[in-house]
Amino acid sequence: MNFARVWILLLVGSTAFLGKEACGQWPTLTPFESEEPVPGTSLLKGEDDFSYESVLANDRFLDRQIELAKQARNRRWVGGEFDLDTRRSEFVEILGLHRDQRVENPAFEFYTRGDFESNPESKVRLRRVRWPVLEGVSGEGWLLEPEIEDPVSHPLVIAIPDADQHPEELLGWGEQGSNFDSYPLRMAESGCRVLIPALVSREEMEFRMTRREWLHRPAFVLGRTLSSYEVHMILAGADALIHSVAEAGEMPPLGVLGWGEGGRLALFAAAIDRRFEVAGVSGYFGPRENLWREPAEHNLFEFVRAFGDAELGALSEARSLVIETGRFPDAGFRLDGEGEIEVLEERPAKNGKPGRFAAFPLHEVKEEFSRLQALVSEPDSVRLFESNRAFSDPALEAFLQPLGKNLASADVPKSPPAEREWEAAAEERENRIAAAIERHTQGALVDAAHDRFAYFSNLKTGNLEQFRETIEPYRDRFREEVIGHFDTPLISPNPRSRPYQVSEKTQSYEVVLDVFDGVFAYGILTVPRNLDFSSSGKLPVVVCQHGLEGTPQDLVGEKKFKAYQAFATRLAEEGYVTFAPQNGYKYFDRFRLQQFKAQSIGRTLFSIAVPQHEQITRWLASLPFVDEERIAFYGLSYGGKSAMRIPPLVERYCLSICSGDFNEWVWKNAATDPRSLRYSYTNKGEYEIFEWNLGGTFNYAEMASLICPRPFMVERGHFDGVAPDETVAYEFAKVRNLYQARLGLEGQCEIEWVPGPHAIRGEGTFQFLDRHLRSTKAR
Repeated sequence: MNFARVWILLLVGSTAFLGKEACGQWPTLTPFESEEPVPGTSLLKGEDDFSYESVLANDRFLDRQIELAKQARNRRWVGGEFDLDTRRSEFVEILGLHRDQRVENPAFEFYTRGDFESNPESKVRLRRVRWPVLEGVSGEGWLLEPEIEDPVSHPLVIAIPDADQHPEELLGWGEQGSNFDSYPLRMAESGCRVLIPALVSREEMEFRMTRREWLHRPAFVLGRTLSSYEVHMILAGADALIHSVAEAGEMPPLGVLGWGEGGRLALFAAAIDRRFEVAGVSGYFGPRENLWREPAEHNLFEFVRAFGDAELGALSEARSLVIETGRFPDAGFRLDGEGEIEVLEERPAKNGKPGRFAAFPLHEVKEEFSRLQALVSEPDSVRLFESNRAFSDPALEAFLQPLGKNLASADVPKSPPAEREWEAAAEERENRIAAAIERHTQGALVDAAHDRFAYFSNLKTGNLEQFRETIEPYRDRFREEVIGHFDTPLISPNPRSRPYQVSEKTQSYEVVLDVFDGVFAYGILTVPRNLDFSSSGKLPVVVCQHGLEGTPQDLVGEKKFKAYQAFATRLAEEGYVTFAPQNGYKYFDRFRLQQFKAQSIGRTLFSIAVPQHEQITRWLASLPFVDEERIAFYGLSYGGKSAMRIPPLVERYCLSICSGDFNEWVWKNAATDPRSLRYSYTNKGEYEIFEWNLGGTFNYAEMASLICPRPFMVERGHFDGVAPDETVAYEFAKVRNLYQARLGLEGQCEIEWVPGPHAIRGEGTFQFLDRHLRSTKAR
């Protein structure tokens, strides 16, 4: 069931649990008939929808940052500020390849199903093979062996199909076989020993996403990628090929090539493993600055900042790199009538990310190729071919030349089995491969708690002073490696405001603050009625944060009252100043694709939200009626997600309240077992939610440690569909242990359990705010 639907059902069906006070009438608000802005601000003008415009501004900012990242990357590489081994290790980490140890000295296991391998007309023997890759994960495919006794005379080649091609189609057995001229068979007839591994297909699943995205989602949270699993399979296949001829003594040359997804993986494998003397990339090579438009499984955190396809080609150091362009896979998910990716501002019918396999015009490929030539010491070692099919004769001849072989005739015997009986076996094989990858990620999910324990091994909790000192390096890592930080100084806020609404006890203003050039913060400031703005009295502030698809207006009055209880206005009625900012997670695909833009350069949506909140709190602290030492954060749902990520990095927040979100977050993002799918995001439409390697770094308990020793509270409804009580309690117990058991911080860390839904209750949390913001200062 879609998470949003669970949320709505629980909310509508559970209002009785909120209690009479919480379910009372919303505050009566009317337009504020005044033309006076907040003192110290200029009058805000215009009829713009500032919530919408702020999301568009974020989008334009990210486009500029991608361009700047590209320029900085080019300067680093062209300027020679790199060591190839260091860069290679960096790419290995970006893929997540380093997290798992491949099986040593893998050997092929030969197995058969029927007599598909027999082909008396050919000099090539076809053998079904399986080889161990990781614990519990094997590669599968076909091994093509020339009938010549001396194994040293046979170069070793891995030919990788596209994700939507079965290996059998490269043997000429499928409908596409003739279009690809069975180039692995031709290389085998030319005297090469050829391995064709099977990949996971782009088939759409019952969860309304592709199978590849389904596997990539949990892997990404656990510091891996689907690409890392498939590259492991390719490199283990190379190990098995080498092992199969090891007794012959002399090592034959090794090459790798592929088309489409196979071309992508061939480029990756050659960049990582220097044993490949030649590599062939067809239907993939080009500029990657629009990586965010590609399928979800192509998302690699920080890739565009550090690499492009030209840089990966330079890493290969192969004696020969053959690139072919002209034909690309016609593959995509959620495409519009023009074949472009959908960008909807309302909930789409499918859960997967819109994405299209990139196809580049020739001039863009040539520009990237020119960059590659400038990066390699021998420009003649890289060659570019143009063709309307995958691996034309000139490209194959160029690939085979360094291997010492001539290209065999295209008229190779194919002898496909009758009635396409191989298809059932191919489907079973893909199911095995996908199931093994899924099992491995779930094992990694179990291990993730131990990984985080080791990651935090340098944190000392013997006393508060020791804790404060040793937590700071983790805050820096959280800022730089998890959230991502733009090294851009805040500009003058240039505050603008205008009267918005008034009630018997409150008055409110719309406020806009500049943050970066072209980026602004927008929100609603609510204060007690008839507040003397010049008064020396200092009031505490609560920044009230909306959830997914929300706006500041949702928090102040009738709109979405059942969820938010107008808590920004209610707190102002109690004598607080409140500010309800617009965070960027609104308008469905528009903001979700921004996450992929940001992640491509090692940033996230919160890389913009954090400086927005820094500017907000800086401005609030400057107001004469505000106590700068008492500015708190309180958010529901995605606002609760914000409560775990923004206060750790915004020093002015003196406490944080997480409502309707706190739970075992890594489990919620990575669990795929049927019992967990009710709660897990792995099968839901929030395709942007997955954050790189949280499994090995920061779950919610670790994020809370970055808030500590500031007060921290969780507001938890028993009937909230975000997570079951037990996972909330499990994660919170670790936070309570830090605050109370290890640091002796009594009363600083609380959880309120209420018989309610996914909503603000505003009882225990209001008391928590009163205790920490009214009686004494939070610091």
